[in-house]
Parts: sequence; structure tokens; C-alpha cells
Amino acid sequence: MIEAKPGASATKATERSAPATTEVFFERLGATADQLPKRLKQFADFIAANPDRVAVSTVAELAEGANVQPSAVMRFCQEMGFSGFSQMQKLFRSDYSQKWPDYATRLAKLREQGAESPSALLAEFVEAGRSSLENLMTTVDPKALQEAVDVLSRAETIHMVGFRRAFPVTSYLAYAFEKMDVPAVLHSGIANINMEHVIRPNDAVIAVTFAPYTELTLDMTTKARAMGADIVAITDVVTSPLARIKAIQLLVSEFDVGDFRALSASLSLAIALAVSVGTRRNPNL
Repeated sequence: MIEAKPGASATKATERSAPATTEVFFERLGATADQLPKRLKQFADFIAANPDRVAVSTVAELAEGANVQPSAVMRFCQEMGFSGFSQMQKLFRSDYSQKWPDYATRLAKLREQGAESPSALLAEFVEAGRSSLENLMTTVDPKALQEAVDVLSRAETIHMVGFRRAFPVTSYLAYAFEKMDVPAVLHSGIANINMEHVIRPNDAVIAVTFAPYTELTLDMTTKARAMGADIVAITDVVTSPLARIKAIQLLVSEFDVGDFRALSASLSLAIALAVSVGTRRNPNL
């Protein structure tokens, strides 16, 4: 048997082309994270949980945040196909600056595209919704979906956790479960009332969050996992922070219109999940 020469893996990694977008970056990270050496995996987990920090931090700051040596950061960049940290940071700066503009910027972009009339906007959102729904069939793993239904069907109580843009999804789930007599609790955060104490070990949590991830959702879900509850995540990429707590991940990629995103695919996934669980728990419905 011919042994691989030291550094062969690194050489192969550097020959790989750099990701063109952060979506491609996270897809690659999700596919390779488990094969990374310990310190590089530790840094990968940190980046997955804090993607916005890449655009604004130095190598030293990221290394300190992940509790690794700066050399591990540089090796990680090479493993992902970049020539160095500056190339990776440039990708994150350009991609995230375009992805998360304020509402004034989004409106200006719509006007530039000449799509501000109601009819034109409706057509644009219909097309974005259609594309998102078609994409949903490829992003959701059927095995993960079946596992999610199995877990939620045997849970004593299902808890929905999701705030800001994700709240319409969790509130719709709560409505659907109530109509099908499925024991469920919607954690709304209204009046700053924290109800995480009602989550029990035999319960399950549906956590809904998309980048940039809501800290309250991550915090509540992490605590629920520590209590012994099962976690089903509706999120955007395989390396979302919820991956670290072994959540069953159902991935959704929503197309946007002038940087405004509807929830066409997310809501379709939610109702499919709710009806599957409802019919399993109540066969006579």
C-alpha cells in the first residue's frame, strides 16, 4: 500500500476552486465538516454559528472567538478552497452586504428594477414563490422529513419556537395543530414572557430560524435540547447553528424580490409537516 505524503490533503484542498457564494460555501462546509481535523471542525462550528463575524473580524479575533490558534483559521480557509483569509472575508463581505440591506435600500432596489407597481410586484413575488416551492423538493431530505414526523408524532407536547420573520411559520403551525387536537404550545415572546420552563424531556420543539439567526430562538432551543427534548429545525443551510445540537434539519431556500423574501416554501413545508403529524396522531380525522 502506498502511503499518502504528508500535506497531500492540504494540497488537494488548495487546488479546489473557491466558493463563489456563501450558499456554496455552506453547502461545501456541510459536506466536509465531519472529516475536518478537530481544531478545524471547532472553527467550522464557530463560523456556522456566527457567519456575520467573518465580514467584520480579523483572523486573531475569529481565532479567539473559536478558541483556536490563528494558524487553524488559515488552514481552514485553504481546506475550503480559498487562497487565504482575505479571499474568504471578501466573499462574506460582498455576499452579506447584498443579502441583508435595510428596508430603504430594498425599496430603492425595487424602484431601480421598475417593479414597484402593485401588479408588477405581485408577478415578481408569484415567480419567486414558484421557484422557492420547486426548490423545496430538492432541499428537504425525505428521510429527515419522515424522521421529523416520527419524532413529533410521539412527543407529549409540541413547542413552536420562532421569532421575527419566522413567527408567521410557527403561528401557522400552532393554528394547524390546534385544529387537529395536537397538544402544542406557541412560544410568542409577547410581553417578554418566557415559557421555556414548560418544555419537558418527552416533548419536541419545532425551531424556525433563518440567517441572520435569531439569538432567542437559538438560546431557547439549546436549553430545550439540554432538557432532553427532541428538536426539529426549519432553517436554511445544513450548517445552521441548530446543527450543533443534533436537530433534525428541514432545509428551505426562499427566493427574494429586491431583497424582500416571502415565506411561500416555508409555509408549505409547515402545513405538510403539521398535516402529516395530525393524521398520524389522530387516524380518525
